[in-house]
Amino acid sequence: MNRGDRPADRTTVRTSAGPVVVHRSGAGPAVVLLHANPGDSRDFAAVLPALSALFTVYGVDWPGYGESPPPRPPSSATAMGYAGLVPELLDALGIDDAAFIGNSVGGYCAVRFALEHPGRARALVLVNSGGFTRPTPPNRAFVRLKGTETVTRLLAGRLSRLYLRRRNRTVAEMLARDAARRDDPAAIAVEAAIWRSFNNPAHDLRAAAGGLTVATLLAWGTGDPLVGLDGRRARRLLPHAAWCPLRTGHAPYAEAPESFLAVTLPFLREHSRGHGVTENTP
Repeated sequence: MNRGDRPADRTTVRTSAGPVVVHRSGAGPAVVLLHANPGDSRDFAAVLPALSALFTVYGVDWPGYGESPPPRPPSSATAMGYAGLVPELLDALGIDDAAFIGNSVGGYCAVRFALEHPGRARALVLVNSGGFTRPTPPNRAFVRLKGTETVTRLLAGRLSRLYLRRRNRTVAEMLARDAARRDDPAAIAVEAAIWRSFNNPAHDLRAAAGGLTVATLLAWGTGDPLVGLDGRRARRLLPHAAWCPLRTGHAPYAEAPESFLAVTLPFLREHSRGHGVTENTP
């Protein structure tokens, strides 16, 4: 069931990590939006109308974000665990195959799904994806520090001001949501736990990336101080991928939505032929 004609709606999926809320809009082949840590499906608001005009768009709120409650306990959250939820979500939603737009930890989850279920991933748009960072001692030390709840609380609403480089209404709303999490102990625990999981060897995609056969677009914000330089490594490890550097920080779809759509929509159209979208679709 990759098509739909209902207006935007909200579905709660029961998963192994608890309830996960998915927001559905549009009609056409399935496109799944996987957000960053922190963040939620509202981060894609600036590009959602254009995507929904061509596709059935499923915006996932990871456990502990948006409208999805945190896992129990909140400190049990991991990037690997979130990746494991993707097939559960698609099965529950009746989605046979989908294209994915994944940012940061969402990109990592999309790659993991495509590696393990290549027949169900139609295409990947990786946006400053996790999993390509070389685990140097300084990098590992930063992850350990950021993975403490004390530092995560201290940096809530502050670190995001550094890695979101361009300002507009969407970015302002993202920054406000991030700052508001500071007073939510469960939210802080989830975010810190996800950060700690980045030091787990299972989060490192570099060795496995060569096995990725799915059509891939690297839409990379090169001004991102966190993983901006990882785009070069992702290009080397994924030689079949299309490369599109964007003059933004960590979230090009929010910071420069028109530039992001200019490269993403043609790519998704191309890899949705035979699924109800053609080159002539507006």
